[in-house]
Amino acid sequence: MKLDILAFAAHPDDIELSASGTLMKHIAAGAKVGIVDLTQGELGSRGTIDTRYEEAKRADAIMGISYRVNLKMDDGFFEINEKNKRLVIEQIRRFKPDLVLANSFVDRHPDHGRASKLVSESCFLSGLSKVQTSWESILQEKHRPKAVYHYIQDRHVKPDFVIDVSEFIDRKVEAIQAYSTQFYNPNSTEPATPISGIDFIEFLKGRMRDFGRDISVDFAEGFSVERTIGVKSLFDIN
Repeated sequence: MKLDILAFAAHPDDIELSASGTLMKHIAAGAKVGIVDLTQGELGSRGTIDTRYEEAKRADAIMGISYRVNLKMDDGFFEINEKNKRLVIEQIRRFKPDLVLANSFVDRHPDHGRASKLVSESCFLSGLSKVQTSWESILQEKHRPKAVYHYIQDRHVKPDFVIDVSEFIDRKVEAIQAYSTQFYNPNSTEPATPISGIDFIEFLKGRMRDFGRDISVDFAEGFSVERTIGVKSLFDIN
């Protein structure tokens, strides 16, 4: 069950939109990666819970995800409380990731910022031995990831670092489009949303080009951190 990276998302498709290039790059290098969706995206204007699960499964196959879990918290209404923290801690201790990815600190959708804080606090609590949780009736050992990185979503946030994902841009778009109910489909009769227009994918690619320009690559994904990043040498900084 040991994973190298565990990526948390408030909704199915958050990861695909914001960090799938980074995950695929690390998977290609041999990392084992899992995703935990907090909600089923049931308040989405388009699609259903069932179609979201089908779409997530297709996206997983494209990305090469090892495990995906849905905690079935209430979309739009989940709270930062003990019950939900324990649900997150169980998954952290179950998969024992070295690194955790989480939603943006602040974003257009209020779930994103709330999920960011929920996951961050749970990562800390997961390292406390007196916080007891169990999985499949077995008492879990404490585990605290080495770092939590927050991917950038709809609102522009100046990243603390960016990852070159140029090699994976086409597969990222493919993973996003696996959510066929959510994004542009000329034959869809469902209501228009801010992400369903024909120009939305180009907006995402434009954001990635902007992040990539600073490090002289075609496309990059951006991340924020809560604590100072340390490096062993000036030569480690690109």
